[in-house]
Amino acid sequence: MPTWSQLGLQDSASPLMEQLIFFHDHAMVVLILITTLVGYMMATLFFNTLTNRFLLEGQTIEIIWTVLPALILIFIALPSLRLLYLLDEVNNPSITLKAIGHQWYWSYEYSDFLQVEFDSYMLPTNELPQDGFRLLDVDNRTVLPMNTQIRVLITAADVIHSWTIPALGVKADAIPGRLNQVSFLMNRPGLFYGQCSEICGANHSFMPIVIESVSVDSFLNWISSASEA
Repeated sequence: MPTWSQLGLQDSASPLMEQLIFFHDHAMVVLILITTLVGYMMATLFFNTLTNRFLLEGQTIEIIWTVLPALILIFIALPSLRLLYLLDEVNNPSITLKAIGHQWYWSYEYSDFLQVEFDSYMLPTNELPQDGFRLLDVDNRTVLPMNTQIRVLITAADVIHSWTIPALGVKADAIPGRLNQVSFLMNRPGLFYGQCSEICGANHSFMPIVIESVSVDSFLNWISSASEA
């Protein structure tokens, strides 16, 4: 999760987020090069008293300043399109989770197992453990196995919500009467925090999401105990 004075993105916990970070860095390099070049040219115009008469009008320079930005845009657009297709790809999921947004909490259903469903509410400040995170911790965490392809079906029961986990590179709207789908694979264990990213009402900022990534064995033990409960 983000920490104080952190200027970059969160550490990735999925291949999708790794690709998003790579694209962000790629775009930033292009922007820095453009800013440096334009800044240098403006500085020379300010301080140079001479004028190159061949730059005042000419087909060559016009071709250059038309073609060069077009090439730069293609250089940015192609990785972006590749990433869009990667984010929408669903690769034979091993587990399906259904997330339902309510005002103002999330409920989850493990569709592959019988009667495994629960509501996930934010923990109030007076019930937080000593090491808890205010406005981020929940009473029932969503436990999922690492190194496993997971599909999440997202919908809502009342208004539009948004299921978002920044460390996983996942964000999808929860819309009443519609099923949206995201797919991801977590490549390390840990706790990954998110929040509803759609302004869904008065308590919009009080419906956090906590994903607990565990080993497959730990997940099977958890799911068996949840099924018996």
